[in-house]
Amino acid sequence: MSGGGTAGHIYPALALAAELKARGHTLSYIGTPDGPEASLAPAAGLDFIAAPAKGYDRSRPLTLLTSSFLILRSALALRRHFKEWRPDVVVGFGGYVAIPVGLAARFQRKQIPIVVHEQNSVPGMTNRFLARRARVIAITYPQSALLFRAQRAKHDPPGSHPNIVVTGDPVRPEVLAGDGRRGRRRLKIKVKELVLLVFGGSRGARHLNEATIRVLPELLERYPQLHVIHASGPGEHEQVRSAIEELTSHGGPEAKAIKARYHLFPYLDDIADILAAADLAVTRAGATSIAEVTALGLPVLLVPYPHATDDHQTGNARDLVAAGGALALPDAELDDAVFMATLDELLSDAERRDTMAKAARRFGRPDAALLLADCVEAAATIEQKDTNYDPTGTARNKRP
Repeated sequence: MSGGGTAGHIYPALALAAELKARGHTLSYIGTPDGPEASLAPAAGLDFIAAPAKGYDRSRPLTLLTSSFLILRSALALRRHFKEWRPDVVVGFGGYVAIPVGLAARFQRKQIPIVVHEQNSVPGMTNRFLARRARVIAITYPQSALLFRAQRAKHDPPGSHPNIVVTGDPVRPEVLAGDGRRGRRRLKIKVKELVLLVFGGSRGARHLNEATIRVLPELLERYPQLHVIHASGPGEHEQVRSAIEELTSHGGPEAKAIKARYHLFPYLDDIADILAAADLAVTRAGATSIAEVTALGLPVLLVPYPHATDDHQTGNARDLVAAGGALALPDAELDDAVFMATLDELLSDAERRDTMAKAARRFGRPDAALLLADCVEAAATIEQKDTNYDPTGTARNKRP
């Protein structure tokens, strides 16, 4: 298994790992030595293999040569490892480190089958590269299939079709087991009080953080029973903490409300109970964030990151908004008046939140890890005689 760079690549891989381990399989995780996967994978009980890999800077053409050399060197080292270990299947989740893993699988005399999992609506560069020779392409959003089919049409024989399966984005078992009462007890929040969760993913979201701080005093004044849980992101935490200290430095009712009902964290490693405790979430539209909130049936206000590659976060948000489980607010419109009005629209209407929660739960795929594990097992054990075979089986691949 391989995926790196961001939690959006790593957490789905860890969710799959938990399911495959439960089925009795032996796993190794290949990632960069300095990425978050280097600590997250071993913490999940996985054998970790370091493989250096970096992307390139488009403004500095020479970095294409250095990054390509690094990737090739890692691929050759992994080729030797694969020759000794003889894995049955390779699963790639994105991030540059998955490229040498895929190359090493192809370099074997008996090529190792490759499964690609794409979390976002628009496939990333690594997954587009690996998908050219993948036995199975597992996707989260059906629209991704069009892009993968168009790409494979350039390489596959006429009349054949790539094996593309909509599995959804795997969610970690601990998230699915989130306990809202336990989350509220942890923060001393009463059952009848409202909880708004604001988070920007593993890297934080500066614009969203700043907007939250600006509307915070008015929000807490308007809703005396509201608690705001804010995960700022580790890189943004000190800036947010300083802004909150400035807000509370003058004392008075505003400062008292913030100290009592505002809960700031750099990052929520154990986000499961907090997600389950929340009445409403505000977040970027990363695939993993959407997968987690929908698996738990949490209504959400999505603020897609405008600089995501190919604007894929806007694509991620589109389907959930159409299903009724979310509202979307473009980052460019995240001014105080619009942000406050949108929050007010949702926080003041419990019936609407309930309707959105039900729609979000219908949209969610808590079975995604099971379906993806079926794909991996099939790719590892079935000789591909028919390019149109169904890796998960007709019955297992139907949505409940």
